[in-house]
Parts: sequence; structure tokens; C-alpha cells
Amino acid sequence: MQEIVLTLPLVDHKLAILRNKETGTKEFREIVKELASFLCYEALRDAKTSEMEIDTPICKTTVKMIDENKYAFVPILRAGISMVDGVLNVMPNAKIGHIGLYRDEETLNPVEYYFRMPKDIALREVLLLDPMLATGGSAVNAITQLKKRGVTKIKFLCIIAAPEGIENVKRNHPDVQIFCTAVDEKLNEKGYIVPGLGDAGDRIFGTR
Repeated sequence: MQEIVLTLPLVDHKLAILRNKETGTKEFREIVKELASFLCYEALRDAKTSEMEIDTPICKTTVKMIDENKYAFVPILRAGISMVDGVLNVMPNAKIGHIGLYRDEETLNPVEYYFRMPKDIALREVLLLDPMLATGGSAVNAITQLKKRGVTKIKFLCIIAAPEGIENVKRNHPDVQIFCTAVDEKLNEKGYIVPGLGDAGDRIFGTR
């Protein structure tokens, strides 16, 4: 499946708090961070491991480990920044890139203003981060830019996705898996996800 929805009672509980308009900025940020960690665990389910020998306090043993240098986390600014600490809790040695995009409020199309990646980004698997997958325009643009730099394996992690956004990514980048905690009903006339949780960036940074 191209989209994988993380369905767990604790995830549903956390998501319910995020959706509530009365939830404050501090709690909102903390939950986005937690859900990002959960999504990262799921996205790395297929991570390759290699065996190595270590010393435990008792004896030598063979263990399996992931090469963290093969991964990079790339948040789409600005809201994607809120997910970085959560994924770094899971894989602290991964490199970080940044893509700056904002949505033109009239056309709803993404406008790129910043792009900065590790020099060896083409050799890494990229986990692209953005709390919301609405129209899918920003995700498609970001994936296209990463592929132009030689990245061949990309996964997109978000908290909430709209069907329209999923279809947009599928149509343009059928090789990219989408990991989310919920697929909502639709987009409204302003391009917001329904029922959604409002503007994630505004709620994360307290600018609503």
C-alpha cells in the first residue's frame, strides 16, 4: 500500500487532543513530537540491519544494528520543524535537510524559498516531514526537488492526510510511501482538511 495509516488506541487518543481547538500551544507541540516518533518507528519497519559483536556486562553477544548514516530527515518549513525532535528521538545520528515552502493563499500552489541538504543526500533514504498533507502540492514539489538531487528512496510522514493530497502524491510519485495517523474526509473550499485540526503551523508556533 502506498499509504499506511497508524491505527493504535494511543495514537487515536493523542490525535483527538490535537484536533480539539482548546488544546494549547505547548501541549500541541508535545503531541506532534510524540506522533512523529510513532510514525518514524513505523516508517523504519523495513530498515536493514547488520550484525556486530558487542560486550554486555555479562558476556560477548551478536546484535543487529541500523546504519543511521544512511538516513536523512527533511522537514518542510515551517510546520515540519515540529516533527524533527520526535524523529531524532528515534534516530539521533541521522542528518537533517530543510525545504522552505509556503502555500499561495489564492492559487493554493506551493512557492519554494529555501532548499538546503546534506552533501551526500543522494546516498541516503529520506523521510520527508510535514504535519498536514492537504492538496499535496508542497509534498509533490519537495519530492520532485529531492529526486532532482539524486534521492531514490523517499517516505512522506504526516499527522493528517486528505484524500486529495494522497491522490496527488500517488499520481506524481507512485514510488513514495505515505505514513499518517489519519486520512480525513476532504478539503474545504479554502484547501483546509476537514475535520482536520486547523492550520498546523499557526497552532505549533502560536500565531493563530
